[in-house]
Amino acid sequence: MILVAGPTATGKSALAVDLAESLDGTVINADSMQVYEALRVLTARPGPDLLERAPHRLYGVLSGDQPCSAGRWRDMALAEIGAAEAAGRVPIVVGGTGLYLEALSAGIADMPPIPAAIRAAVRTRLEGEGPAGLHAALAARDPAMAARLEPGDSQRVMRAWEVLEATGRSLAEWQAAMATPPAHLRFHRVLVLPPRRDVYAAGDRRFPAMVEAGAAAEVRALRDRGYDPGLPVMKAIGVPELGAWLDGQLSRDAAIARAQTATRHYAKRQMTWFRNRLLRPDATSPEPIVLEAQYCKSFLSEILRKLRIRR
Repeated sequence: MILVAGPTATGKSALAVDLAESLDGTVINADSMQVYEALRVLTARPGPDLLERAPHRLYGVLSGDQPCSAGRWRDMALAEIGAAEAAGRVPIVVGGTGLYLEALSAGIADMPPIPAAIRAAVRTRLEGEGPAGLHAALAARDPAMAARLEPGDSQRVMRAWEVLEATGRSLAEWQAAMATPPAHLRFHRVLVLPPRRDVYAAGDRRFPAMVEAGAAAEVRALRDRGYDPGLPVMKAIGVPELGAWLDGQLSRDAAIARAQTATRHYAKRQMTWFRNRLLRPDATSPEPIVLEAQYCKSFLSEILRKLRIRR
């Protein structure tokens, strides 16, 4: 199977579709926000022009009140990979959520279920101390896991704390000890890694275009559903920023600027993760094909040539 990865706004979706057309492939989403049906514009989900060119799976398949863990996504992805193979098609997994891609390629720990009482207690603590406070508490008890997480990433900080409370062991220990990669899959990695300035510039250009395409109306409709503000869908880049504009707390330009800054920070984390994880040697997979520029179709023939040599 082919795994197309890279930071936001680098042309991964177009590359995946070009590969699918050339190789009779099925495109399978590995973006943690594109799984939600309510976020079409703000997540830059593939539009009709791409969808009609190749089968697409796991886009917009969950409602916003359904948190999607890496384990849940992996189960769905493996099912879609199996369906593609059964139909004689090449599975092409594409996205920028590193945790999802690692869960698929390296496996994921099969941890015991977390008791409901512990989940409720951790949520109450988060509400009282805030994400940064809970992250600081985690750092005191589990510095290795805390170092992997952003203080503002409340969902993952809560998850790490829940596992620690429920099992007495770090989530990092569970992940290292029990991860089991799928033995039947061989991953051909295509990594889109342009210079950082180009990624930032592309993200800066894209967000105002999203606003023009109806992103604010999308946020309004999402908020009208009354979802818990702590859900991942409510913290997607652009939702808090445009929500502040809708509430009169920010001007339109200030909201766009804040979302552009958040996009740059996210892209920086993605690039660091991909360089540290997907570029490292892997005895079970060929060396990744690295594209050091924004994707455009002129690169396709060379990428296909390298893939076909390996087959």
